[in-house]
Amino acid sequence: MPDLSAQFAGVQWWQLVAAVIIVILGWIAAHFVHKGMAALLNRVPNMPEGYVQPVARGAEYLTIAFGIGLALAILGANIQPVLAVVILVGVVIVLVLRGTADNFASSVMIQSRRTVEVGDIVQVDTPDGAMTGTVTELNARAIILVTADGATVHVPNSKLLSDSVVNLSSHGKGRSQVQVRMERRDDDTVEALLARLTGVAGTASPSVSDPAAIVQAVSPERVIATVRFWHPPADGVSTTSDVVRALADAFHAEKRAATVTSAAALPPLTPPDSV
Repeated sequence: MPDLSAQFAGVQWWQLVAAVIIVILGWIAAHFVHKGMAALLNRVPNMPEGYVQPVARGAEYLTIAFGIGLALAILGANIQPVLAVVILVGVVIVLVLRGTADNFASSVMIQSRRTVEVGDIVQVDTPDGAMTGTVTELNARAIILVTADGATVHVPNSKLLSDSVVNLSSHGKGRSQVQVRMERRDDDTVEALLARLTGVAGTASPSVSDPAAIVQAVSPERVIATVRFWHPPADGVSTTSDVVRALADAFHAEKRAATVTSAAALPPLTPPDSV
């Protein structure tokens, strides 16, 4: 066994006093670290209660161990082997829990910055393209989205900070559009046709607000226009459907050839001047 008396033979009284003070300060600091860590974890949404105290207690013990190690170093003890083991264990833990730690830290930032909240409609980038869903839950690992077709999607918290995220609910309303390809008659002016589109879209649904029609192409036989309108964020699909049906009914009543679509149409396999 190592001769401890030899290691501490040259200890001065002031070193002993300093070591005792450091241990006491470490003990006091550990108490505040425990409280601070517990308060921080309690701010994380849906954090399981069983995780809060073990993590906070681990931070407390780590602070105490650091204080004791510093005190032993002041007394002249050789703590290099112990320090090497602690560093090695710490590196292993960081490597194993790196993904979990990233998501946990991201959840704290999301909660503090309020990037998204429960009930928001967000759009995130995925390998298959943009995906839109309603946030139903925020937890320490991921946000839970429910898409329009009922799919439940778990998005890692770290992805919200590293990738582009569009919060469609931040302004309280969203905008959609439909494309209209309609016949142009001899007595039709472009301004009159655009005013007609705007008027029909504005009365298509109570959810529609501030409709506007924009010209895309004009020829003697045809007008292509885009009708844009605002609506509550969650009503995009239903409101767009109402606008498409209202425009189709209006064209049918006028016996005017037209095509209305909620997505930009591909180049038609018809002569250029055909609807």
